[in-house]
Amino acid sequence: MSEEPEIVALGAAFASPQANDDTQEKQPLHAKKATQIAFNRMELATILNLYGSKVAAGEWRDYAMDFTRDRAVFAVFRRSSEQPLYRIEKNPKLARKQGAYSVTAPGGLILRRGHDLGQVLKVLLKRPKLVGA
Repeated sequence: MSEEPEIVALGAAFASPQANDDTQEKQPLHAKKATQIAFNRMELATILNLYGSKVAAGEWRDYAMDFTRDRAVFAVFRRSSEQPLYRIEKNPKLARKQGAYSVTAPGGLILRRGHDLGQVLKVLLKRPKLVGA
């Protein structure tokens, strides 16, 4: 019979060998990593639907995404060399207070904030104009 490899726990297989000092803190590997805030699939689909319609209309041309420990940002640009026209932000720390989602204008003015991303993004939709006869 062939020799089978030894079964090792997943955490122990990738852990670096540590000295037997009692002075070292022993933490699980996953506890050392900082968590990132990101948009989930449904949120990203909603944002990209709006982005696609604005690109088709010729208003927006580029975007950038930034994911940090405290917020996720989807920035929209008219040209890639400019400041973002709008920033769509997700900040879970504000979820119970003002709402996790916000749309921010270039000067830092928050246009809308809320708990529902679809409602917050309505501020970016065109309003119908009254046409005189």
